[in-house]
Amino acid sequence: MVWELSKFGQQLGCGSGIGELMDDLGHALAKGGDRVRMLGGGQPAHIPHMDTIWRKRMQEIVDEPGQLEHALGHYEPPAGNPEFRVAVANLFREEFGWDVGAENIGVTAGGQTAFFMLFNALAGSFQDGKRKKILLPLVPEYIGYANQSVDSGTDSGDSLFHAVKPRIEMTGDHEFKYRVDFDALELTDDIAAVCVSRPTNPTGNVLTDAEVEQLADLCSEKQIPLIIDNAYGAPFPGAIYTEVTPVWNENIILTLSLSKLGLPGTRTGIVIAQPEVIRWLSSMMSIIGLANANIGQALVAPLIENREVLRLSKEVVQPFYSEKSRQAQSWVREFFDDSLPYQIHRNEGAFFLWMWFKDLPITSFELYERLKQRDVLVVPGNYFFFGLDDSKWRHRDECIRVTFTMPEETVRDGYRIIAEEVSKAYAE
Repeated sequence: MVWELSKFGQQLGCGSGIGELMDDLGHALAKGGDRVRMLGGGQPAHIPHMDTIWRKRMQEIVDEPGQLEHALGHYEPPAGNPEFRVAVANLFREEFGWDVGAENIGVTAGGQTAFFMLFNALAGSFQDGKRKKILLPLVPEYIGYANQSVDSGTDSGDSLFHAVKPRIEMTGDHEFKYRVDFDALELTDDIAAVCVSRPTNPTGNVLTDAEVEQLADLCSEKQIPLIIDNAYGAPFPGAIYTEVTPVWNENIILTLSLSKLGLPGTRTGIVIAQPEVIRWLSSMMSIIGLANANIGQALVAPLIENREVLRLSKEVVQPFYSEKSRQAQSWVREFFDDSLPYQIHRNEGAFFLWMWFKDLPITSFELYERLKQRDVLVVPGNYFFFGLDDSKWRHRDECIRVTFTMPEETVRDGYRIIAEEVSKAYAE
């Protein structure tokens, strides 16, 4: 028997780009085992020093009377553990001068959950029949946003998102950078909020302080929020390779995560926003999930209180991933023929290289399928260009996202095979 699904059920229950790719990654790994070069996901690396920190913290929780019992056996308030929220607020107030208290801090079951609630609370269908959208001022943008609307499709006129094409700036012989095209950016009355990730997943692009300030000013003028996804950014986890200033004001909704510190399994997201927004999220968390997971908050709270999280981000996490990025780019130069029309986005943060093959004779999805036959998994670029009116823009089918967090031999061998397949495609 097959039951009819509601619009909500069809939107979330019948597949998505991120769902298909995660499923593909899982099946490929199960089938291929160690042969598969997993260069498609956003899995953080296991940094030995950070793993030691988490093991030590877990042991401290076990040894401290009552801590383990509390972390595993108690419901926390839906906005998060009160002491954890105070610790986060104190850090940003004392270290960065932000006017925040515990009432400005909310905890969610990972950053993905935070965006699901924020997007659907701010945009979509309204009681008076109007519809509002989330503006993406710079695409490509994070694939995980694409299917989060509860009442619209990503390829139809009622999409939750409206995206703006970037300016493409050539910054080297085989290097480029996307820039926000402020001349094409229009905050019409149907825009509910503006959203950016910094650093950007998938490209590793980092908006400059001036670009963020300009976006914030535009949003303030329209009295709509600027949402900044800081999953990889400053001051923690610190997977960012250029100097930036962490920024927040009452018109900004800032999200952080413990995942890229090395704790993706704890599913702990942090939202910094006006108290009213935190109350929304708390209400929604109580309905959707009753309460948040406790263990991530318990593990990290002391490191936030003593500011160790800032030192670890700066002295351990950032250098580790910065070296991974440098090494990955050296392998690209080693394996890709200089005569090939390939470009790599300037890598300023996050875990990926974004490769652009100009005038590629096949689509990036076809390249993805060919690579999968050789046990190399990447992510085709077309998934990251949702919300664009111009679905025929060829550039979106010429790019792939490739991670560099896996073991060295896996990444190096994967890049070699990618270069071989790209060369074959151009030679056809």
